[in-house]
Amino acid sequence: MSAPAPPAAGGRPETGRFAPSTTGPAHPGTLLAALLGWLDARSRGGRYVLRLEDLDPERSRPDWVAGMVRDLTWLGLDWDRLETQSQVRARHEAALDALAAAGHLYPCACSRATLRAAGQPAPDGGFRYPGTCRGRPLPPGGWRASTEPLRARLPEGTVRLTDESGMDLSQDPVAASGDPVVRRRDGAVAYHLASVVDDAACGVTRVVRGRDLAPSTATQVAIGRLLGLPEPRYRHHLLLLERHGGKLAKLHGAVDLAALRPRYDAAALCGLLAHAAGLLAAPVSVTPATLLPDFAWARVAPADRVLHWDGEVLTLGERVSDASRVVV
Repeated sequence: MSAPAPPAAGGRPETGRFAPSTTGPAHPGTLLAALLGWLDARSRGGRYVLRLEDLDPERSRPDWVAGMVRDLTWLGLDWDRLETQSQVRARHEAALDALAAAGHLYPCACSRATLRAAGQPAPDGGFRYPGTCRGRPLPPGGWRASTEPLRARLPEGTVRLTDESGMDLSQDPVAASGDPVVRRRDGAVAYHLASVVDDAACGVTRVVRGRDLAPSTATQVAIGRLLGLPEPRYRHHLLLLERHGGKLAKLHGAVDLAALRPRYDAAALCGLLAHAAGLLAAPVSVTPATLLPDFAWARVAPADRVLHWDGEVLTLGERVSDASRVVV
C-alpha cells in the first residue's frame, strides 16, 4: 500500500480511479488507461479505486468482470478499493430520488430511431436529444412507476471547464447533446449518473481517462452540480488507435490478453505501453512500479498512437494529431 494520500482541495485525500466497462475483455487500450491512472494516483501518494462498470445487462458478463481484475493484477497494478457498480444500486436510486424531488427528472418516449431520424449529431458521436419530452411529468407513482427511460433536466447554459492538460471542455450540454438518459428503459441506471454518483461516493478527486470521453465531461459535471456533489479534476490522455480501411478507429478490443499472453509477459507488455505513451524511449521490459519514480505528465505524449496486431506481434505506428485522425 502507498503512503497516506495528501489532502486535495476541500480537505479530501487525493483519490484516482479506473472505471472500465465490463462489456468485453481487457485489451491494450484498457491497460494503457489503467496504467496512466495508476501512475497519476501513486505518484501523488494518492489512493486508487478500481470500479467495475457492469450495469449494462445486455453486454456485461460475469466472466469479463472477474477477468478485468485478473488482467489488471497480472499487469502489476494494485488498488485501495474495489467496487462493482451493480452492487450499489441503492446509491443510484437515492440520486434518482434527489433529482425527482428537485423536479429534474422526467420520462421520455423518444426512441433511438427517432433521434437518428432527427439527425442532430452530438459531440460524443451519438445524436442530440432535442428536448421533445422535457415538459412531461413523472407518473403518479413517481419515477419507479415509469416504464419509459428517464432523463435529467439539466440547466441551460455553458459549463466552463478546462482539464489539466489545457484541453477546453467548456460546453452547453443541453445545446450540444440534450438532457441525458439517467435510467434506461430496461431499468438499468445509465452511465452518466452512475459514474458521477460513484465517483463522489468513493471520494474521487481526480478523473484520468482517454480523450474519447472528453465530450461527456460537461454533462457529467452538470449532473454533479444538480446533486450538489464535489467536483473532481479531469485529465484526458492519448488513445491507442487501429486502422480500418484507411480510417483510424479507437482500439476496441481488436486483440485481448488471451491472444497476447502467449507472446508477451507482463513486463514486456507494460514496457510497450509505456513506450507508446512516451514514457520510455524504447519498449523495454518494466513494471508499473519501475515507472513510478520518474513519472510526470510532461513526459506523456499528447498525440494518439497507432497500434497494430498482426496475430504474432504488436507494432507501434505513427503518432496522430487530433487534426488528422478520424475516430469511429
